[in-house]
Formats: sequence, C-alpha cells, structure tokens
Amino acid sequence: MTEEEPGARRPAAMALPAVAAACVYAWARWCFGGSAAPSTTFAVAGGAVLLLGAAVAYFVAVRGAGGLFGALLLALGLLATVAATEQAAARGAVATCVVRESRAEVEASFGEGGAEKTVYRLALDCPGGYPAELKDAPSAEPRGGEVRVAYDPRRRVSPAPAGEGPPWKAALTALLLLALGTVVAAVRRPAGP
Repeated sequence: MTEEEPGARRPAAMALPAVAAACVYAWARWCFGGSAAPSTTFAVAGGAVLLLGAAVAYFVAVRGAGGLFGALLLALGLLATVAATEQAAARGAVATCVVRESRAEVEASFGEGGAEKTVYRLALDCPGGYPAELKDAPSAEPRGGEVRVAYDPRRRVSPAPAGEGPPWKAALTALLLLALGTVVAAVRRPAGP
C-alpha cells in the first residue's frame, strides 16, 4: 500500500471553498428562485448538509488548528453566500401598502463596543393581504403612511423595501471569508508522517 504524500491534499483543500460556494449558491438559488423550489424544511436541511459536509471535508483535508480555523471561515463564507443569494432573489411584485402599526425594537449588541441598533417592524395592510409585515424597515413610518414593498408572490423570500440596493455587502463578505479559507489551506503545512 502506498502512503499519501504530505502535500497531496493541498490542491483539493484549496479548491474546496470555491467548489463549495458554487454548490451552495446553486442550491440557494434554486430554493429562493426556482420554479419548482423545495419546501422550507427540505431547503434548510439540504443547505445544512452541504455546509457541514464542506466544513468537515475541509477539516479532514487540512487538519490541525489550521483546518479548524479554515473550516470555520469556510462555513461563515458559505452562510454569507446564502445571505447574498437571498438578498438578490427575485421579488418580482411591488405593492403600495398602508402602515397599520409601527414598532421600534432596540437590539443590544454583545460585540465590541456594545452599541445598540434600532430595528423597525411595520404591520401592513396591502392589496390582497400580503405582505402583512415588513420586519426590517429602514425607518419608522407613521400610522396610515404608505410604504412601497417588493415581495415574491410565491412567498419564498421575505419582503423588503422597494428599491433596496444590491447585496454587495454580503457578497463581499462571502468572497473575503472564502478567500481567507483558501489562503489557510494554501499555507497550512501538512501533518508529518
């Protein structure tokens, strides 16, 4: 039986972030925009299997502390890929809705600085009854005011304010995390015999 050479797994580990991101993107794109999209339960379960499988494969290929750190970067990059895909998903219908209720919720941050963030949630009366709520409104709207909301009539993605920009932040975050995972795989020294 021949033993595997110490650096034989490195090219596969370096390619894994790009291949995993392409697979997760295709899965998320089908789940959010496909004409015959799966149920939410199946979509989440399939995405979790892809994400965990990629992280485990990365850890096995790279090994050690670098493998653990790189697998974490890969998993976060894949989650950012899903977020970017969801933000870019088609919300083909736009409705002008009347604000029934406006709530401001302050969410504490437990990160550095502990800054608080105010999130606005709007209860809406829209033609046809959907959407009934806008969870992340950019600002508080007065009761009886009108808001334009972009939504998916098939209800696969959450409604968003009409005219919301492209998902650059999530996409750049995904690219950065996946690139860092690739760098960890490239510089990680293989374990000795």
